[in-house]
Amino acid sequence: MTVEDILKEAQPAQKDLIHILHRIRAEFGHIPPDSIGSIAKHLRISSNEVFGVLTFYKAFTLEPKGEHVVTVCLGTACHVRGGVRIVEEFERKLGIKAGRTTADRKFTLETVNCLGCCAIGPVVVVNGEYHSLVTQKMVDSILDKFRSAGNPS
Repeated sequence: MTVEDILKEAQPAQKDLIHILHRIRAEFGHIPPDSIGSIAKHLRISSNEVFGVLTFYKAFTLEPKGEHVVTVCLGTACHVRGGVRIVEEFERKLGIKAGRTTADRKFTLETVNCLGCCAIGPVVVVNGEYHSLVTQKMVDSILDKFRSAGNPS
């Protein structure tokens, strides 16, 4: 499926912008930057409006994500239990800053404001797999599991 196919199925109404962005993200894993103009034209809005919406919401990204998405919670409970230090350890081990993807596209490191499981924080989620009561010392073993097994499902 192409972006144009998705747009053909969508109503040309500005109110459908977020729905369209979700459909494109579901298909491609990100919003291809060269699709912004097509989306804007379809909805009869400016490219700046499309860009503004897709960069405002954390659910959308212009860059492809890595094979493994590492999400570290920085909500209040996780923060006070060392969440920031855990993010910093992932940054050191992966050689990237939060919000980025490794050059080999193996890992994307993200942070969120809350995962809603405060009692077991700090929490790290990798590809939907939750790791609770995470410490800096656990970062290597979490990454090794996904480095060695490819996709451990």
